[in-house]
Amino acid sequence: MKFALYLPNLGPYADPRTLANLAHDAENAGWDGFFIWDHIAREFLIEVVDPWVSLAAIAMSTEKMTIGALVTPLPRRRPWMLAKETAALDHLSGGRLIFGAGLGTGRPVEWANFGEEIDPRVRGVMLDEGLDILSGLWSGQPFRYEGAYYQVEESQFLPPTRQQPRIPIWVAGYWPNKAPMRRAARWDGVFPLEKGNALGIAPLETFKGVVEYVSDQRAALGLAGPFEFVHRGTSAGDRTQAIETAAQFAEAGATWWVEHMAPTMFGADWLDEWPVAQMHELVLQGPPRIAS
Repeated sequence: MKFALYLPNLGPYADPRTLANLAHDAENAGWDGFFIWDHIAREFLIEVVDPWVSLAAIAMSTEKMTIGALVTPLPRRRPWMLAKETAALDHLSGGRLIFGAGLGTGRPVEWANFGEEIDPRVRGVMLDEGLDILSGLWSGQPFRYEGAYYQVEESQFLPPTRQQPRIPIWVAGYWPNKAPMRRAARWDGVFPLEKGNALGIAPLETFKGVVEYVSDQRAALGLAGPFEFVHRGTSAGDRTQAIETAAQFAEAGATWWVEHMAPTMFGADWLDEWPVAQMHELVLQGPPRIAS
């Protein structure tokens, strides 16, 4: 199992240089990946930084780590613009980008305030169409598309992505909702959260259910090959227990542990002063893996 950090693009981390410097420290400490949130605003008054500018800085400050945004709400983005941005970032990083996709929360400050689609069923169709368009434009081949919400006349984007056949796509969703799990099964990874859980962290039995369901869906589709099962966890607090928990999730099929670096994991609220020093110390400790 690989280990990544998972940070909000908010508050003390709402600065590309801060994130780039932290990513550099994380790589030196043995973390395998560095993922940030993709928000443009929050209900409470707090600084928010653009994730894609930040990821460019992160790409330039690291050499080996997998990077990306978890997750990008594709229905509020233009897929063709995102295709160019992500392809450029894939080349800049030397082929280290993951694309995390989801419906988005639908919070008014990010959706209704800007006239974005708020019906989750419509957003689901837009997400599926957007993923098809990304995949087609990333290929570097002539591509056209006719969907319910997006249309693309024959177009060809060059250069193609560095990673082939495309940038890996991980799809997020709340269990026990089955639709996002079926969507994820078509692509390269699933990032499950538990519906009704304030922290969004899927407990072990829930995660096992996701692994079984998505694996069955992939088998039914005749899909084989590598697939990522991504768990959002926390090692703040009792590190020995965290190492044991990580091992249990690995045994259950998790291929990635993404360390939830929200202030709430460290005993602070969003509007409190964030315990940045304590959070940085966790980064420097390295991932909660069993010593080899």
